[in-house]
Amino acid sequence: MLVCSLVLLVAVAAVRISSRSGLPSLLLYLGIGIVMGQDGLFDVKFDNAELTQVIGYAALVVILAEGGLGTKWKEIRPALPAAAMLSLVGVAISVGVTAAGAHYLVGLEWRQSLIIGAVVSSTDAAAVFSVLRKVPLPSRITGVLEAESGFNDAPVVILVVAFSTVGTVDSWYVLVGEIALELAIGAAVGIAVGWLGSFGLRHVALPASGLYPIAVMAIAVSAYAAGAMLHGSGFLAVYLAAMILGNAKLPHWPATRGFADGLGWLAQIGMFVLLGLLVTPHDLLDDFWPAVVVGLVLTVVARPLEVFVSLAPFRLPWQEKALMSWAGLRGAVPIILATIPMVSGIEGSTRVFNIVFVLVIVYTLIQGPTLPWLAKALNIAEDPSEAADLGIESAPLERLRGHLLSVAIPAKSKMHGVEVGELRLPSGAAVTLVVRDGKSFVPIPATVLRRGDELLVVTTDPVRDAAEARLRAVGEGGKLAGWLGTGSQLSGEETVTGPHPAGVLKAAKKLGRADLSKKKRDAAAREAKAREAKAHH
Repeated sequence: MLVCSLVLLVAVAAVRISSRSGLPSLLLYLGIGIVMGQDGLFDVKFDNAELTQVIGYAALVVILAEGGLGTKWKEIRPALPAAAMLSLVGVAISVGVTAAGAHYLVGLEWRQSLIIGAVVSSTDAAAVFSVLRKVPLPSRITGVLEAESGFNDAPVVILVVAFSTVGTVDSWYVLVGEIALELAIGAAVGIAVGWLGSFGLRHVALPASGLYPIAVMAIAVSAYAAGAMLHGSGFLAVYLAAMILGNAKLPHWPATRGFADGLGWLAQIGMFVLLGLLVTPHDLLDDFWPAVVVGLVLTVVARPLEVFVSLAPFRLPWQEKALMSWAGLRGAVPIILATIPMVSGIEGSTRVFNIVFVLVIVYTLIQGPTLPWLAKALNIAEDPSEAADLGIESAPLERLRGHLLSVAIPAKSKMHGVEVGELRLPSGAAVTLVVRDGKSFVPIPATVLRRGDELLVVTTDPVRDAAEARLRAVGEGGKLAGWLGTGSQLSGEETVTGPHPAGVLKAAKKLGRADLSKKKRDAAAREAKAREAKAHH
């Protein structure tokens, strides 16, 4: 217990160090495992590759689920075609070029070369974005990189398993058919499980808010299990299911997101420590230079060729393609996949594992710290002062057939300075409470909202989505969101979704008529009141 507690404390410190140094935390976790293992301080003997593979697969499911939950559909949707090309055509190019380099430059047999080429063709989103979190990039770049890392695991796993099978490797067209079938099954299962799970969680109130995070992760993991049982890609299924859940506006979402984030960190820590235990440091020296050579072919030749060829049909600037070429960081997946030939008993599998292990460490040390610098040098880092998205948490009020929305206004939100009446929430929604500087008060229509405020918005069930859409629109575009191209709910019926003159004129006329009608009603009420007072006297 003492050793486990020390490991967790060191791992938490590693998170802090990695956030300050710009290095992916995987290197620090691997270091913890190496220090604990053979040739280390604790000299723990561990050589169970099969157990490592099982635990690694379980950790990958959790990591993919966490990544899917954090993926914004509006950012990743335009990037899907490019990510699909990178995950299919790009993987094929990377495997072929890297395998040729390993065979002709290092002297490995073709089976070993193909295994290495397939293993290192999978990118790791956690490693990429852990060093890019301080450098805001255009959504089309982050969307492509994130979707690629979620999609390319599936074909890579199929290739590694095929190359690691004892006997003759299947023909290329058989492998292509297997990949297509497994991806189709995995996609269908992931979409079905994600949609059914989100529908159920939105319409069934659980007895405790703490059950929502557990239910979301359970649904995501069940997508992997269902996909694997149907001989599909479980990794693709869990990623798609989690992505659908993450964009479904579920109740108690901030708590769910925090739970998944913590579970993802725990999975990474345990997985990398275990991989560090599995390796024998003194055996790595003999395979250091072969790993450097293979990594050089992968980084300088295979990855740029993969990116530029796969993305040729898309009109992307060369600067963005260059950044994507350098951003192909390898992390957890390659090291875990390198255990597959070890479990299968393929000749030379230990050397394959050592080469992959060294390659991941060396080139992460080189690429990780230089990624933010390259983004700035290519002038594709965006202005970090852009408006941040609102934090909205929903709690269902089942018996009242309503919802309570908790809205946090971030520092850069354009909702700052907007009056409550200018939110123009749909009929059936109202701001009932404002918490500012630790004090709460009931707002009036003229109350001006400020950054850092927390709002409680009560909505009826039919207008819940419309109310949240309007709040997000004002957060992004301010009080004039409807005229600036951001969708906004003007009333219970009318919506302006763009700056088209006809739409703006129509909305302006409608608001003008509403204001004129209100003035007439007020004047009529004052006149009736005066007549009543005169008659009384």
